[in-house]
Amino acid sequence: MDTFCPEIWPEDSTPASQKNCRDCGLFEQGSRMIWGEGNPKAPIMIILDNPGAREDREGNPMVCGTRQTLQRAAHEAGLDKDEIYVTYILKRRPIRAYDKEKTRAICMHHLEEQLQHHKPKLLACLGNVAVQSFFRNPELDVKELRGNWYEVNGFWTTVAYHPLAARRRPNLYPLLLQDFQLVAEEWDKLKV
Repeated sequence: MDTFCPEIWPEDSTPASQKNCRDCGLFEQGSRMIWGEGNPKAPIMIILDNPGAREDREGNPMVCGTRQTLQRAAHEAGLDKDEIYVTYILKRRPIRAYDKEKTRAICMHHLEEQLQHHKPKLLACLGNVAVQSFFRNPELDVKELRGNWYEVNGFWTTVAYHPLAARRRPNLYPLLLQDFQLVAEEWDKLKV
């Protein structure tokens, strides 16, 4: 029997010092800043590209298809929700065109602040945008990097397909699950 049931994970409050950040210009698009979701003290940090429409509009993280797919893969890989914290390269949802490279480079300081504060044991970058931004190399591709661990900026990091890609192309879901199983196996080694 499948015991998986997607649920709303709590949103991590944006630090007061960052709530009104105007550095990247996305605040002009009217989207709210979303710092992260899940357990802020979790040993595993998942990095996505940006919050989705529902997170921005409703303030309900983890209810969209991306979050359901992420939660299912984590559950099937044997990861507990308390072991996971989800954050983003961009803390605001882009609503219209923007200078992608410049904005991502500016927004990386928020992620760097989170990493220093949270000090996760493992990182997983989901999707090409997160991978290229975090690894600071616009030529990288999840397809080529997945299945391995890398030390990036002092953090043990792996990559995975974006849950939305796996949702839109079901043939990618088994690969996303493999990626989460890799994270679970590494976490099991570290817990010993």
